Amino acid sequence: MRKVKTYMDRLMADEEFRKRFDEEYQNVCIGEQIAMARHYARLTQSALAKRVHTTKSAISRYESADYSGYSIPLLTRIAEACGADLRIAFIAHKRAKNGSHLAVAL
Repeated sequence: MRKVKTYMDRLMADEEFRKRFDEEYQNVCIGEQIAMARHYARLTQSALAKRVHTTKSAISRYESADYSGYSIPLLTRIAEACGADLRIAFIAHKRAKNGSHLAVAL
């Protein structure tokens, strides 16, 4: 049975669109991970801000999908303040038969 192409499938076929989509998705994931670590540590944004020596509004910005200025030292400070370890993974991309990318951990 042949898959019906959706509007998103057509958009993702465009290399430039897919690149921008992947970048935005990565920012969403990082912000989500920060919020999850903070919640797991039972910290408010204010409490985390004090531990990281920044402001509550900065923590809110880091947890936002619109933020893209993350640095490894910043993420390390946030992780340590939440009692967590920062882990970064490099993922190799393989093309599926339909042209989409599959992530494979090395």
